Amino acid sequence: MAAVAATGGLLFGFDTGVISGAIPFMKLDFKLDDSQVENITTLGLIGAVVGALVSGWVSDKAGRKNVILVSAIVFLTGALWCGFATSIASLLAARFYLGLAIGIASFATPLYIAEISPAKIRGTLVSMFQLLITVGLLAAFLSDSFFADNKNVSSWRPMFYVGVVPALILLIGMFFLPESPRWLLSRGREAESRHIMEKTEDPSVLESEMARLKKDILEASQQMSFGETFRQKWMVYPLMLAICIMLFQQAVGINTIIYYGPSIFLKAGFEGNEAAIMASVSVGVINVIFTILSLFVIDKLGRRKLYFLGMGGIFVSLLLIAGCFAFLPHLGDFGRYAIVGAMLLYIAFFAVSMGPLAWVLITEVFPMKVRGVGSSIGSLSNWLFNSIVVWTFFKVIKGFTSLLGSDDMGTAGAFCSFALVAAIGLVWGIKFLPETKGMSLEDIEKHWKNGGKPADLGKQSAKI
Repeated sequence: MAAVAATGGLLFGFDTGVISGAIPFMKLDFKLDDSQVENITTLGLIGAVVGALVSGWVSDKAGRKNVILVSAIVFLTGALWCGFATSIASLLAARFYLGLAIGIASFATPLYIAEISPAKIRGTLVSMFQLLITVGLLAAFLSDSFFADNKNVSSWRPMFYVGVVPALILLIGMFFLPESPRWLLSRGREAESRHIMEKTEDPSVLESEMARLKKDILEASQQMSFGETFRQKWMVYPLMLAICIMLFQQAVGINTIIYYGPSIFLKAGFEGNEAAIMASVSVGVINVIFTILSLFVIDKLGRRKLYFLGMGGIFVSLLLIAGCFAFLPHLGDFGRYAIVGAMLLYIAFFAVSMGPLAWVLITEVFPMKVRGVGSSIGSLSNWLFNSIVVWTFFKVIKGFTSLLGSDDMGTAGAFCSFALVAAIGLVWGIKFLPETKGMSLEDIEKHWKNGGKPADLGKQSAKI
């Protein structure tokens, strides 16, 4: 059940990453400039914001299963629409439409998996969603590489069509799966909820899990609204943490590499779109490997150690990328491979730290009564900062190019700006990043209400 539902994560990753390999060919096919490329890419993210905004309310009304079924239909028809697009306007509309499914899947899929999973393996199964996002990205890069053809400017179209296959798997598979037992119980359908849990839960803990669900539903009914959350003075620090951690996660430029990887590698000197897209495949491989590694180290190292290790590595890697671009004319063929190596180092540090860490922290710094609202603010902040960075990337390069005199120096300047964000993030972390490892939500709430500072939270277990 979890494997079928987690296909939503694979689609999330695939439809996020497929645009990267399609861009070089779409630019030739539609004669796009960099600004139009940014608009096409960003509209998908804006669609994701809208999808994420409505998915919580809709999934509470219609049920988790039905919402995922609808997202599968949008994924399927959106992939076909993108592939068949005959104009820039049509492509813009298709990317926004597909973004809606990405936003819905980002909320509804992990929620469904958490609610149908047995208690003893719930964490592992929910982690499958995050892992399959990276697998979906890799699948997109491999698919892009397979269909890339320098002699055919329309070779970007089948790159999108491939997304129909996992969408069909999700649509057909979810049709045969049950509704979330938690949602059924929240609608007073206890007999149906119990029937499902009898099939998925260990009989020895069935009654305790039913009692836990009833308690969770009661607590959810007492959740604070957005307005109430912002009126609580003690909520200043948790809200600041949720917004800032997402700012630093996105403003170090991770999605410029995910979305524009082949375009960046073309700037680095790779000859032809096929070679540039192939270089991006290595990014996808490293992303998957180090995301898997993060599952084993996040609870062992603690939040602060992992944050400083990752952000420090990101800072150094970005400087290396910038330096390679700055001296690219003097490095010859070595320069392009040095840029790939520095990017792989960057991806490794990000995937093992900031990638999962930001999402973990926004679920930990909020007390139960505001957890739903707080997580929503964190998620929306992520999509917002993601959209801004992706929409301005080529504009920033153009600005630095005008200032410094060459495209190589302009690209170096853009990555230096990301490195500056990482440096600010390191300074911010020293003062504000909490250590939440091993702390209960009750202890965290007590800390905030007593006027505690973020860096003092869990200080006894923090080593930095």
